[in-house]
Amino acid sequence: MNYPKGIVKPQHNSIIYSNRGMNLESDLNTTCEYYLQNDKAIIYKKPTPITISKVDYTNKKDAVIKEGHFRIPSTTDYNGIYKGKYIDFEAKETKLDYFPLKNIHPHQIKHLLTCKEMGGISFVIIKFLKYDKVFLIDISSLVKFKDKIPYTYFKDNVSEIKYKYNPRLDYLDIIDKMEDL
Repeated sequence: MNYPKGIVKPQHNSIIYSNRGMNLESDLNTTCEYYLQNDKAIIYKKPTPITISKVDYTNKKDAVIKEGHFRIPSTTDYNGIYKGKYIDFEAKETKLDYFPLKNIHPHQIKHLLTCKEMGGISFVIIKFLKYDKVFLIDISSLVKFKDKIPYTYFKDNVSEIKYKYNPRLDYLDIIDKMEDL
């Protein structure tokens, strides 16, 4: 780039690694906020239940958590209400050409299946980082696999959530088509 007075600034083509794994969550949080502000749905990110064991109080203004542990196994990432129905889902990212089912804990799968059996809407949103594609897979379809689900299965059989300006990832549009809501 040519700056005034002949100033030359070096160009850096560096990759920024901060906040890896948070893009999907950030996009989903923005989408949920959009849904709430536009009276479309009430869906929240659930906090992870953690018990704090050790805190460093060397500075009264800035206490630092040194040690903590999970109180109970967390169920899923998001839950809420949409068109009078309970909605519950997990969000995951993978760098691989497949989604390893070991990325979802057995108690989470059981929780999603139970919600579905009781009339709720249960699914998993999966982002394939390599392809920058996001898919919504119903829990009933996900449990048909044992170890992993190849990307080609998602590409050919699962609804892709396209990126938009607002809402960022409109997953309720896919839910409407799946659930006939």
